[in-house]
Amino acid sequence: MKTIRDTCMEFFQNEDLHKEVREIIKPLGNMMYNEIYLYIWFICIYNVLLLFLILANLFLIIHLYQTVQKANVLPKTI
Repeated sequence: MKTIRDTCMEFFQNEDLHKEVREIIKPLGNMMYNEIYLYIWFICIYNVLLLFLILANLFLIIHLYQTVQKANVLPKTI
């Protein structure tokens, strides 16, 4: 006598079931992608712009630090 667990395992290991589930989920996945792809592009562009902003700030801070070092404005203890 098979347990419920064994019966479920056999049911979900059936290759035909896998194909049917894929066929059912495929249109849902495409529909969800079509709804959110614009937001995905917006997030990607935002991340690239944020990266450039961070790099520009880093460059400005390094430039400012070098300028201050040349002018000897900071005390030697720092």
